[in-house]
Amino acid sequence: MEQREEEGGGEGATTRRRRACTFQKNDFLPEKSFRSWAHYARALKDTPLRLRERVVTRSSEHLEVGEMRARSNHDMKRTLNWWDLMWFGVGSVIGAGIFVLSGMEARTVAGPAVVLSYVVSGISAMLSVFCYTEFAVEIPVAGGSFAYLRVELGDFVAFIAAGNILLEYIISCAAVSRSWTSYFATLCNKNPDDFRIVIHKMSPHYGHLDPIAVIILAIICILAVYSTKGSSIFNYIASLVHIVILMFIIIVGFIHAKPQNYAPFAPFGARGVFQASAVLYFAYVGFDGVATLAEETKNPSRDIPIGLVGSMVITTAAYCLLAATLCLMQPYTSIDVNAPFSVAFSAIGWDWAKYIVALGALKGMTTVLLVTAVGQARYLTHIARTHMMPPWFALVDEHTGTPVNATISLVFASAVIAFFTDLEILSNLLSISTLLIFMFVAVALLVRRYYSSGVTTKGNQIKLIVFIMLIIASSCGISCYWAVSGGSGWIGYAILGPVWAFSTGGLWLLVPMAKQPSLWGVPLVPWLPSISIFINIFLLGSIDKDSFIRFGIWTVFLLVYYILFGLHASYDTAKEFETQSSTERELNKLEDGVVSSTVVSS
Repeated sequence: MEQREEEGGGEGATTRRRRACTFQKNDFLPEKSFRSWAHYARALKDTPLRLRERVVTRSSEHLEVGEMRARSNHDMKRTLNWWDLMWFGVGSVIGAGIFVLSGMEARTVAGPAVVLSYVVSGISAMLSVFCYTEFAVEIPVAGGSFAYLRVELGDFVAFIAAGNILLEYIISCAAVSRSWTSYFATLCNKNPDDFRIVIHKMSPHYGHLDPIAVIILAIICILAVYSTKGSSIFNYIASLVHIVILMFIIIVGFIHAKPQNYAPFAPFGARGVFQASAVLYFAYVGFDGVATLAEETKNPSRDIPIGLVGSMVITTAAYCLLAATLCLMQPYTSIDVNAPFSVAFSAIGWDWAKYIVALGALKGMTTVLLVTAVGQARYLTHIARTHMMPPWFALVDEHTGTPVNATISLVFASAVIAFFTDLEILSNLLSISTLLIFMFVAVALLVRRYYSSGVTTKGNQIKLIVFIMLIIASSCGISCYWAVSGGSGWIGYAILGPVWAFSTGGLWLLVPMAKQPSLWGVPLVPWLPSISIFINIFLLGSIDKDSFIRFGIWTVFLLVYYILFGLHASYDTAKEFETQSSTERELNKLEDGVVSSTVVSS
């Protein structure tokens, strides 16, 4: 692929070609602030002013849908319909979560009550799906939640979310590819470590090197780069086979069910159910990637709601049935944490069936990897369009209609992490990023509905801010009280629960809605997004301390990168766009004046 650059100005401007695969400075830092060390020093000196300006700046829907897309040189091809999106959704979700984490959480955290953990996670995910759907229909761009947050909450919040979005997708790819190795080993009747390079002097969390994970990611990268429609066809065929295998597992599992295996049902109590729910949120990661395909959808207002909601209904039903089947087939204390379903079939004497299960798991995880690779590249493409990340990542190939640079770069990052890191560490860290992003999107939806510049009065704006802060604060308080009290006690809930209900009710009754969706809208606003905020924050309180420490380190890294690079690059790009827009407006006025004068003289 080639990108044209103009040299000079006016009529004497010349055009030269440079290939998108070059690695020159201007491919990554073309902005004014990075032209020389003197320019960069001045930019750093202006950091407080620029940061204050970017924190309060909000993008517009017109800018995201129009100008941002033009920065990729070529448009992505509109080839997808609701059927493609629904199967992308199913293919993106049903994978390592159910086939690996179910066993891990059932055995050590929730017991047979893991099915309730999936119900809680499914309800929270469905609420988030509704929020995502309204945005995806109204703002059909590849940026997904990053674009939505730029429009409603501003550049800075969008960047923090963007960093976590990328972390979510990179870790998701890494975690699923390591699970792929586990089930491939089962298919070959081997132990997963037989296919890994074990370094005994290193921590077991990082010392089991996984070359198989790297190989499968390389194959997925080739598929994702080649064609979005081709990826959709492959995903559709693989998902159909996958559904047939899932039905086989459920039917045979219920035939060999032993109800006595459900006693005790919740050996770790309610705390275990919610703790498992927070980790099992990993199993629903992927549906947000479907929203990034809006730019490649033929009819977003019809196809996106059907595709997203339909895929989530199918997925939640499948998860609950599979989790129930697993714990009915054998006692939860006997469940294997690496390949639970395969070992469960061996336990009932169907050794041959474990190969069917392993094959189904491999197919499921392959489609998850494919859709994740497709979705993460679209996120990075749109983030790079704002220059918060280098614009080299935003380029779309003229022939394939796919973001080649972004796809290869992110899959490579996933491969490096998958090569070293254990699944348990990856899944916990992933859940934090996912829950945080979904909470931000629900907040953005409330802002979208209740605030509009020039329409919302100052008084109503203040009430909106106060009520949203109270919703978030009361949700955080309940989550912390749950974590500290261990699920016992009631005083905290009696105080904070009414605060949450009062805040949501106050927003509903006292702040007039400023904007209605033009195509498709979330029902029961503000209650539904407020419940989504509460559940996401509550589940965050069930995640272990070490995961939050790793998350904090990543957040500090994001802030350092933003202050040193992302802030200045996006600031220069925004100012350049404002200058161009102002010039175009003046030229239009001048042209209108010339036309009017000509008409009058005639």
